[in-house]
Amino acid sequence: MSIKVTELENGLRVITDTVPEMETVAAGVWADVGTRHEDMEHNGVAHMVEHMMFNGTPTRTSREIAEAVEDVGGQINAYTSREITAYYIHLLKNDLPMAMDILSDILQRPIFPDNELEKERGVIIQEIGMTNDTPDDVVFDYYQETAYPNQALGAPILGREEIIANMKKETLYDYVHRFYTPEKLVISAAGNIDHETFVHMARTMFADLPKDTHQTYAPAQYKGGEVRVEKELEQSHVVMGFQGISREDPDYYSAVILGTVLGGGMSSRLFQEIREKRGLVYSIYASHSSYHDDGQFEIYAGTGPESLNELVPVTCAEIVKIMQDPITEAELNRAKAQIKAGILMSRESMLSRANRQAKYLINFHRAPDVSRLIAQVDAVTVYSVQKIAQKIFAGTPTLAALGPIKNLVSYDSIRKNLAA
Repeated sequence: MSIKVTELENGLRVITDTVPEMETVAAGVWADVGTRHEDMEHNGVAHMVEHMMFNGTPTRTSREIAEAVEDVGGQINAYTSREITAYYIHLLKNDLPMAMDILSDILQRPIFPDNELEKERGVIIQEIGMTNDTPDDVVFDYYQETAYPNQALGAPILGREEIIANMKKETLYDYVHRFYTPEKLVISAAGNIDHETFVHMARTMFADLPKDTHQTYAPAQYKGGEVRVEKELEQSHVVMGFQGISREDPDYYSAVILGTVLGGGMSSRLFQEIREKRGLVYSIYASHSSYHDDGQFEIYAGTGPESLNELVPVTCAEIVKIMQDPITEAELNRAKAQIKAGILMSRESMLSRANRQAKYLINFHRAPDVSRLIAQVDAVTVYSVQKIAQKIFAGTPTLAALGPIKNLVSYDSIRKNLAA
């Protein structure tokens, strides 16, 4: 197997996937920390730290960081999720030492200049405003907060405008020193790379990380319920979801296949019944996603307000149908093919490889084995899918609706339809 893992003396883990025929390398640092690790009064600090990491070190300005990478044709970027924050660079193989030098500099020696902090506040507030103007994005924030109320897991990743506007530099530094410690970091690379050479770079360049502070976070507490936001829009946006299962649950791939069969593509049941047969929507999809200790099954649809009263009952009927009767072997095999193709196609991108293996190492404490993942998908049966459907859809639903929604059926009606 081309994937190798080394744990350094300080607890920092290094993982590589060597692809010698490539001319490029994707490398980065993945942190086992995200929005759910925040204190509620500092919501948005994880995302703000990610932005500010690129804004200078004692030896580099933000412009010099960007120019150093782009001068050699590389790309540098980052993302924040609810459980992971990542910083990565994709560039030609001979420029890897420069990339590692930049990554180690910004992660270990950020200075968060006051003038850059003020500018970045404005950038993030603009980003929040852009999301608020995108109803099919913001409806998911409403959903998340309703599913997980009064806890960091339910808070928006971008943060709240009033908190971002008053975030202090000391809060950013405190967050970095608490969470950006060796035991919580994975340095990952994929492409034309030698594992031992990369390990040596990581050992020498990442020697100044703060010591582990053994931070913990609150367990997920799914509640469910509903939120309705009436707003003058062309379309009504609805998310209906349920508590799912964690990524460590043995039925994980049964839940993923359930999402694929129900709403994972143009051949899915919801797409065929609600869009193709009835013409009620332009967009409808379903998926299962997991956290370390919990999961969610979500169904999204955007529709005209005149179709809203029919949309949700039909969706509920499809949910009941998939609980009562096993899916067909053809549906099962089609879903398996989609999932396996996704796993294999992602390996054509070095950045996807680096990202997938880093997250897998963080989540499961071992290197990913593609053949093992494929075997787990193949082990799913029509009955295991029905079993997980009955478990998930028997739970308390969460409903989030945004737009012209006066025609939306009541929450109690939805629960009665699901119990039919």
